[in-house]
Amino acid sequence: MKTKIGDVAKLAGVSPTTVSRVLNNRGYISKETRENVHKAMRELNYFPNDLARSLFNKRTNLIGVIFPTTSNPFYGELIFHLENICAEQGYKVLLCNSLNSIEKEEKYVEMLLRNQVDGIIVGTHNHGIIDYHKQNLAVVAVDRYLSETIPIVSCDNYDGGRKATELLVSKQCEYIIHINGQSDIETPAQQLRRKAYEDVLHKCGKKPITYEVPQTFDPKSQDEIIQRILDEHPHVDGVFASNDLFAASFIREAKRRGKKIPGDVKVVGYDGTETAQTLLPELTTIQQPIYSIAQTTVDMLLKGISGEFHNIKSETKLPVTLIEGETT
Repeated sequence: MKTKIGDVAKLAGVSPTTVSRVLNNRGYISKETRENVHKAMRELNYFPNDLARSLFNKRTNLIGVIFPTTSNPFYGELIFHLENICAEQGYKVLLCNSLNSIEKEEKYVEMLLRNQVDGIIVGTHNHGIIDYHKQNLAVVAVDRYLSETIPIVSCDNYDGGRKATELLVSKQCEYIIHINGQSDIETPAQQLRRKAYEDVLHKCGKKPITYEVPQTFDPKSQDEIIQRILDEHPHVDGVFASNDLFAASFIREAKRRGKKIPGDVKVVGYDGTETAQTLLPELTTIQQPIYSIAQTTVDMLLKGISGEFHNIKSETKLPVTLIEGETT
């Protein structure tokens, strides 16, 4: 038979109300009583009902996290930090891997609401979540423009794009191409990195050329665009890729065609994840402060859960770092 709270109370020599107060950390409980209750719980192998406790506390201590994919090194590392930071604060994470499918995102949001999450961290283009935010659900976006009322955390994408492009210019690159994701997805990463690239080249009197990967997380789509770039612009001598995976794919294809890196083409990536630095340590890249992004996001969400969104900036940009390697 399943152990009940009354069984714990009987063994500990206290009332069921006292056991409940220990579990929910409510009111004054002597150290001896608290230890007796926990000892009884261990002896009886009793685990408190989280659902019942959430109804009592009006909190589930659950946070929903919606991102396009966990296989991308940037998202994988970011989610790793988000989960750890949430756990340190006593929250469990329900992770939703949407693959940028609007239908999947909508179903995930409904699932999170059914589980009565205390808040949601969004890293996808789900505009439908705005309606749920209006119902006083705490929401923080990571590198996504969702609405004026949903705070956003990102790296300083414009500064990162500027640093990358200015480095290529300083290396005497004359024919610099930018590889980006889909322009119809409204993100600071897509818009500001590209704008910085264009602004720097216009200032230098050079023509900006941007290629968009239509399916950002599909390796085949990446390879097709990179092959087009090298077919249509054989004299390219500088590439600014909006993520390290694009940069790695370009380097691989360029070398296959006999081009030397950095002799013939200089390449700068973006993200600077631990995975990329381990597998391609020679890559020059713009490193995002991934841990700081995670910490800032969780801090904001917890303030929102506590009803303190009025004290939060609408947009937070964290500084990036240029890591110059052998590809430039």
